[in-house]
Order: sequence, then structure tokens, then C-alpha cells
Amino acid sequence: MTTPTDREAMDADLVASGRFARIEMRGRQSGLPRSVTVGFVEDTGGPESALLVAAGAADADWAENLLADPACRVRIADRSFDALAELLEGADHARAVRESILRYGTPAEGLGHGPSFRLRPIEEGKP
Repeated sequence: MTTPTDREAMDADLVASGRFARIEMRGRQSGLPRSVTVGFVEDTGGPESALLVAAGAADADWAENLLADPACRVRIADRSFDALAELLEGADHARAVRESILRYGTPAEGLGHGPSFRLRPIEEGKP
């Protein structure tokens, strides 16, 4: 059984590896800080430094939090930035899911049942 401390250490290692992102956001009901570690792909079809992430379930708490308030902070390895989450639809959603499956393999094949987002960095001094 994985304890919360074990999970936190594992998540920290995944983020430090640069293969996973830590997204920090506000809880949609509590307003308290929440975070999740997720796989990501670089958005080669969008603005520089943007990331694509996809939820495996329509009711994933982290996705619902981003839908309620798209402001978030992203950390990957030693890089972190403030971002806005933009809901992806149609071809952009399909591309985020496809690229995630190609990067992470078959465990990611549950993706597509939930929303996907482009995490667009906020330039310093701009909303």
C-alpha cells in the first residue's frame, strides 16, 4: 500500500525527471491549493513553451478545478512558470491525447475520456 508520504516522494521524483509536470491550482469548491502530477507533451503546434495535458476521466478533480479557474502554476524538473489552462476541443483534443499515448505508452490509452488542456505560460507583467 502506498502511503501519502510515499506518493509525494514518487511524484517529486517524477517531476524532477522532467518527464512529468506538477500542476498547482485552486480547488473549485474549497478554494484551497491543490496539485496533481501528470504526463505532458510539448505543444509543437502552438506557442513556445506551452504544454498539452489530458485527463483520463471526465470527472477528474484536477480537470474540473482548471475548468473552474484556469490559473495555475506548472513545475517540470527545475523549471516553473505561471500558466493559463485552455480547454482543447476537436482536433486539438485528439492531438493532445494521441501525443500523450505515443509518449507514455499503453497505460495512457484511457486518455480521451476527460478534457484536455493547453497550459499557456503567462508572460511576466501580462495577465
